Amino acid sequence: MAERVLELQHVTMQFGGVVAVDNLSMHIDQGEIVALIGPNGAGKTTAFNCITGVYVPTAGQVRYQGQVIVSAQPQGKMKALYAGSYKDFPSQRVTSTPDAITKLGVARTFQNIRLFKTQTAFENVLIATHLHRSSNLFTAALRLNHREEKQLREHALKMLEAVGLMDEKDELATSLPYGKQRRLEIARALATNPKLLLLDEPAAGMNPQETDALGQFIQEVRERFDLTIFLIEHHMDLVMDISERIYVIDFGRQIATGLPQEIQDNPDVVTAYLGVEEE
Repeated sequence: MAERVLELQHVTMQFGGVVAVDNLSMHIDQGEIVALIGPNGAGKTTAFNCITGVYVPTAGQVRYQGQVIVSAQPQGKMKALYAGSYKDFPSQRVTSTPDAITKLGVARTFQNIRLFKTQTAFENVLIATHLHRSSNLFTAALRLNHREEKQLREHALKMLEAVGLMDEKDELATSLPYGKQRRLEIARALATNPKLLLLDEPAAGMNPQETDALGQFIQEVRERFDLTIFLIEHHMDLVMDISERIYVIDFGRQIATGLPQEIQDNPDVVTAYLGVEEE
């Protein structure tokens, strides 16, 4: 049986009276490519933010490799506003910061590209390698960390090579074409040595040819780095081509899960995307 890498248990994210993620439970096993899809505003990125520590959910638990990284019950005024039930959740609150979760092996990219605009492609990736740096201010000041720094620089170059950006390593990140900026963001995520990679709309803004190439690239990255991949995507051809399983949410609530063909034929999914035709 494959190792369970990620598990969400009854995760709810509520902003005042607005429920963005509603009692969401799902899991991802080692080596899978799993997609999370749904209409605009369905709560997909909010779910990613709960997984990666950007948000602490109103209620529910997130486990990574069996370890609870987030666990919450409604606090303060939210106890009165909370729309669901939370009596089955442990009362002990567990919160992990995004950097702590990344150190455990969870990396992500963003819906809107967030590269360091004044840094080169190489510097963008090098910054990410410092997450696991063992040196401190004292050893750095005395240049006692030169061996480690050399290893980090070599690692950054290896990641650029892996995504096909060695020729652009000295160019400003924002001067790269859009598709290459997307690859650079993935290289930066890979530089943190993840086991689970979360991709938030990696094909956004790409033409059909670029999207096809991206699908092949994601599969190659999965194999080369022995990754488990969880992605949000609106390009249904890409989702159907590379995903082993798919979760569908609408208004924050899961409405379907299954194999690509099962999702494609699911009437609830069709209704969520296309609406109900008026008689």
